[in-house]
Amino acid sequence: MSDHNHEHHLPFWRKYIFSVDHKVIGIQYGLTALTFLFFGFCLIMMLRWQLAFPGKEVPGFGWLFKNSGGIMPPEFYNQLGAMHGTIMVFLGVVPLAVGAFGNYLMPLQIGAPDMAFPKLNMMSYWVNLVGGVLMLASFFAPGGAASSGWTSYPPLSVIATTGQTMWLLSMVFLITSSLLGSINFITTIVLMRAKGLSFMKMPFFVWAQFITAFLLLLAFPPLEGAAILQLMDRVAGTSFFLPTGLVVGGEALAVSGGGNAILWQHLFWFLAHPEVYVLILPAMGIVAEIIACNTRKPLYGYRSLVYAALFLGFMSFVVWAHHMFLTGMGTFMSNFFMVTTMIISIPSIIILTVLIISLWGGSIRFNVPTLFAVAFLPMFGLGGLTGLPLGFNATDIHLHDTYYVIGHFHYVVAPGTIFALFAGIYHWFPKLTGRQMNSFLGKLHFWPSLLFMNGIFMPMLAYGAAGVSRRLYDPTVYAHAQPVQWMNVVMSISAWSLAVAQLPFIINFFYSIFKGKKVQENPWEATTLEWAAPSPPPHGNFATEPVVYRGPYEYSVPGAPKDFSPQFQKES
Repeated sequence: MSDHNHEHHLPFWRKYIFSVDHKVIGIQYGLTALTFLFFGFCLIMMLRWQLAFPGKEVPGFGWLFKNSGGIMPPEFYNQLGAMHGTIMVFLGVVPLAVGAFGNYLMPLQIGAPDMAFPKLNMMSYWVNLVGGVLMLASFFAPGGAASSGWTSYPPLSVIATTGQTMWLLSMVFLITSSLLGSINFITTIVLMRAKGLSFMKMPFFVWAQFITAFLLLLAFPPLEGAAILQLMDRVAGTSFFLPTGLVVGGEALAVSGGGNAILWQHLFWFLAHPEVYVLILPAMGIVAEIIACNTRKPLYGYRSLVYAALFLGFMSFVVWAHHMFLTGMGTFMSNFFMVTTMIISIPSIIILTVLIISLWGGSIRFNVPTLFAVAFLPMFGLGGLTGLPLGFNATDIHLHDTYYVIGHFHYVVAPGTIFALFAGIYHWFPKLTGRQMNSFLGKLHFWPSLLFMNGIFMPMLAYGAAGVSRRLYDPTVYAHAQPVQWMNVVMSISAWSLAVAQLPFIINFFYSIFKGKKVQENPWEATTLEWAAPSPPPHGNFATEPVVYRGPYEYSVPGAPKDFSPQFQKES
């Protein structure tokens, strides 16, 4: 209780800026990540102008390119592509899915008063923010921002502009932030669960965050080491990734050589494939919570869901080289990674099947969170299905580095993960603020977003199957790309329309914080522990220490007085 009183006497900067309260840190992560998502989306909208109308002046932003007559130069185009990917993944989706949702909800869902290491938690946010600011500042470096793609492949990345050095430094900060957070998450879930909350009584969202934390802890260190080595190649004259006899601009590069550019790819993809599941597992956790709550029935096959997620996490570490079939690996190794890639689709299908069957026979409430959560299912399914041809080493040869790859990946992450994150924002907004977001504006946000997301990524699959490379500044100079150029126009118009479709969400979000309809502690009549806390929860979260009496999804139990039996209520 003394801690509770002490919290109220803290100065403003300690309570809301350098806070050690997991809820404030979660909100900081959330607002920062949403800002970066918006900025990253703005970058791609500029890039899509060049793809749809190559060689024409950029409307409204032509003044940025005075030296080229208002037309976007190729160098800036490359910067937009590299920075869009980096910002959306490392500064947008991961901090929102793990930093915001994980930080805010996980301690509440396990009945903990805070995270195990509150100061470490605060540090993880501020290290992340430093990395983000450094990433943005690289646009103002001599020669501009990083321009070697979000994968930063050497040798191009080692001889690129100063912005590439800032990119690498930023990545070191972002990775350190994730490592600090993952240690905290694992310790908190193992040691600080409420009395009665066994592992098999934890909400699936907590399981998803738990497995995600292990992925971050095990997969990020190789990339952090690789980033430091590439930094040394750039600033200290080493050649970890630079081969002997490298020629740049007609002249031999003065380096000792002996390095291996393929080594970077191994280290990068050893992180970046588990990273896909870092993006998708929290999304699956959010969708599971919302489907159980809004079908008013338990999740079908809760244990199979948990075991599938655990197997998914394990298998994510043995598929990375399916990104590297074109590097000349032998047939034995390429066949090995092809087989593991096919195997990893099985747990994904189990999770998707469990969530779809959970809808069967439910008394479904089609509110805004449900719409986004249900839309996640076919969108993620399409993302997974389109990934199979990329997992086969024979078909990948044709599709590798085409727009098909971008279409596949974005189906998983954009209408997939981001839809789940929107569902989570609408669902838990009452817990954060004590107010509800407007349902009409929410539906006005959902339907156009669903339409225009598919308007961007569905043509992309056909455009890539036609053999158009993903990195072309002006696709129309190639004969095979000219007949399908109209798809670029469709994709670009859809992207700009998608931006307009986000306006109802932005208005709804900020309006509802101050003027939204006030609601009770548990407006959705949900069963998990976070709904036992006041809305918004105070410092320490719960008025009395919660005790767990049953599983997380006891809905419509025969003989029960109501259609929901919360974990925290004794049986009457």
